[in-house]
Amino acid sequence: MTPLVTQHALVDGARIAYGVHGVGEPLVLVHGTPSSSLIWRNVLPRLTAAGYMVHVYDLLGYGLSERPWDPDTDTSISGQVRILEGMLAHWGLETTHLVAHDIGGAIAQRFGVFSPDRLRSLTLIDAVCFDSSPSPRTRAQMAAGLETLIKARDADHRAHFRDWLLSTFADPARASEDIIETYLEYIAGPVGQASFFQHQVRHYDPSHTMEIADRLPALGRLPVKIIWGAADAWLAAEWAERLHRAIPGSDLSIIDDCGHFAPEEQPDQVAEQIVTFLTTAGGRP
Repeated sequence: MTPLVTQHALVDGARIAYGVHGVGEPLVLVHGTPSSSLIWRNVLPRLTAAGYMVHVYDLLGYGLSERPWDPDTDTSISGQVRILEGMLAHWGLETTHLVAHDIGGAIAQRFGVFSPDRLRSLTLIDAVCFDSSPSPRTRAQMAAGLETLIKARDADHRAHFRDWLLSTFADPARASEDIIETYLEYIAGPVGQASFFQHQVRHYDPSHTMEIADRLPALGRLPVKIIWGAADAWLAAEWAERLHRAIPGSDLSIIDDCGHFAPEEQPDQVAEQIVTFLTTAGGRP
């Protein structure tokens, strides 16, 4: 599968894979777990066609970016905010539109709370918020101990997380075999399996979002769009309603027949929602 990220930057000494597409106003896309920038591949063309210069990258420890060996490397939600800041500096972006999914949405919330003047608008898609993460299913897996999960047989690991990835779709038949296999390759094998638990699962910690929960109303000074899959089995739509209530003036759209991986399952609707929002409410400066 052709990557969207073919260039590399050093941020705090770590290699981050990124790509820049199109011309126009800057727009940054931030993915979540356990995906990569590939989740935007069917959304991005609509954004570039609408006149945006779209910046994508893989989070540290994800996708094609570096998988640090040092266990003290911070790849938590808060740690990833620093990576976002480093990428904005690399791109020379003082301000940008920011669109983020899942864990990326939590990163975006923290960035928006602490650096609101750097955002032209904020779009959150099926975003981790409050104490929504980890989900009950994932919490039960973590309770078994990460060391046990890290040492699971490769075949068992792949089978388990294939089902896990398919559960992000309202209709698993919409999940192409190519993308499921690609996501699995990123989180399986001799490097990917251990890295997945070290850099992703270990940091499914609600403290990063609960710390800013009472500051979310300040985001109401920005144009904010919330997009959610009605059939999200990971983060139920009730979280979207709660986030909507917490951010005054935010606009909420629920996409029917759509699960947690909205950019994968309903890319045309997601892209349309983003473009319409940016053209009207989130508009051009």
